[in-house]
Amino acid sequence: MGKRSRKRGVAPAPAPGDAPRRPAARRDERPRAPWHPFPLVELSVLIGLILLVVGLIRWDDDGGRVMLVCGMALASLGGLDTALREHFGGFRSHALVLAALPAVLSAGVLYFAGAPWIAIPLTAAVLFTGVFVAARRAFRARS
Repeated sequence: MGKRSRKRGVAPAPAPGDAPRRPAARRDERPRAPWHPFPLVELSVLIGLILLVVGLIRWDDDGGRVMLVCGMALASLGGLDTALREHFGGFRSHALVLAALPAVLSAGVLYFAGAPWIAIPLTAAVLFTGVFVAARRAFRARS
C-alpha cells in the first residue's frame, strides 16, 4: 500500500499590527544551575551516599550516626536544589516536594520542643497546604 497524500495547511499570515513572536523556550531542557559546568549537585549526592553507607557500617558509635544524618542532609539538598530550579524555572512542578519540606521540618521542631501531640500533625498539615497552594501558583505563573 502506498502513502496517502495529505494536504498540508499553510500557516496564516500575521496581521499587520502583530509583533513577530519570539520562539518559545524549549520545554525539554532543564534549567541550568548558576555553577553549570561544575557538577556540584552530583558531587553532594555522591558524598551524601558515601556518608550514608559509612554511617550504616559504623551505626554503633556516635560518629556513625552523625555521618548518617549528614549523608541524608547532603543527598536531600542535592535533590532539593534540582526541584527548586525546575519548579521555579517553569520546567516541571515539584509542589508536593517543596510543600513537604517545611511541613516535616516544623513537625520535627515541634516534636523536639515538646509540643502537644495534636499540635504536631495539625501544624504540619496547615503548613503543607499553604505552601502547596503557593507553590502551585508560582509554578503556573512561571510556565
